[in-house]
Amino acid sequence: MTAFTFTTTRSLICEPGASMRLPALAAELGMQRPCIVTDGGILASGMLTPVTTAFQDAGMPVTLFSDVVADPPESVVQAALTAARDGDCDGVIGFGGGSAMDTAKLVALLLTGEQTLADVYGVGNAKGQRLPLIQVPTTAGTGSEVTPIAIVTTGETTKQGVVAPQLLPDLAVLDAHLTLGLPAPVTAATGIDAMVHAIEAYTSRHRKNPYSDMLAREALRLLSANIETAVHEGSNVTARSNMLLGAMLAGQAFANAPVAAVHALAYPLGGIYHIPHGLSNALVLPHVMRFNAPEAREAYSELAPLILPAGAPVSDDPVEQLIDYLVALAAKVGLPPRLRDVNVPEDAIPRLAADAMLQQRLLVNNPRDVSEADAIAIYQAAW
Repeated sequence: MTAFTFTTTRSLICEPGASMRLPALAAELGMQRPCIVTDGGILASGMLTPVTTAFQDAGMPVTLFSDVVADPPESVVQAALTAARDGDCDGVIGFGGGSAMDTAKLVALLLTGEQTLADVYGVGNAKGQRLPLIQVPTTAGTGSEVTPIAIVTTGETTKQGVVAPQLLPDLAVLDAHLTLGLPAPVTAATGIDAMVHAIEAYTSRHRKNPYSDMLAREALRLLSANIETAVHEGSNVTARSNMLLGAMLAGQAFANAPVAAVHALAYPLGGIYHIPHGLSNALVLPHVMRFNAPEAREAYSELAPLILPAGAPVSDDPVEQLIDYLVALAAKVGLPPRLRDVNVPEDAIPRLAADAMLQQRLLVNNPRDVSEADAIAIYQAAW
């Protein structure tokens, strides 16, 4: 067996309603004046109100920063950091999707004042300790609550990542009640995103290991069996709980066996056309898988029985059967099938491919080498 290292969030709570215990959980970590980082949609929904009321009842003052936006730019991270400093906060709680949790990670890291945001871009550049950090996901997709990664928009169409062990939180709270109100399109896109995390972790060229493989398999079993119910019966707590757990397991898997070409080709779609990340992944997934099949056939064949409907016979070509099923699944949960359906013009493909090639930290993990010509062909197939 190849030697490997596995790291993840220190503690996990998976329990419907657990978010109401946040004041006590925060106090256990030494927080007295936490900063809650979230977005305007969550604030407007009222989802956070019971939580902030619980903090008030516990006599714990809270600084609330609710200006996070999708694909948060540096200005949002800096504004959140300023709000936390002004509130003399001694801990951070991320409450929301991946953007809110990524922002919360960076606030907890930078609030100590040892480094600036520019200092920590890249892999392993963070120094020192962060403040106590709790993550509370409200979508079942990103897995950010168990990954040491935060993504920041640094220009009109460019992003940079911070990868550091300090970004792993002290506690992740998985409360399925918080996902009951998710709109069907968000449920679908984030659910497919989580499946991509598990598929790419299982086929990662670097750092693939038995522990991540185990998590990826269980993630795919849970996600594939529950995504349609979660989309079409949004109040089903069992399906929502299984999706939240599956997304977390997939996050643990790809945090240790990193993602690859699907994500590399998805990022320009988000950066240039602001297509939600999960949907971007879904649009390129089958075409990357067909490209990868010559090198990843054995791994894809192992995943097919976990993803295909229970009891479905596996064909003589399980890889093509799996890819066809994933295409059909995306349609069943209401996602558009082609780039042209989300208003990406065909003449943008060369620029998309050039931008994708900049994601070498991801492309090196792909089971098959990807050239710029390959990327153009994949985008063309997806168009």
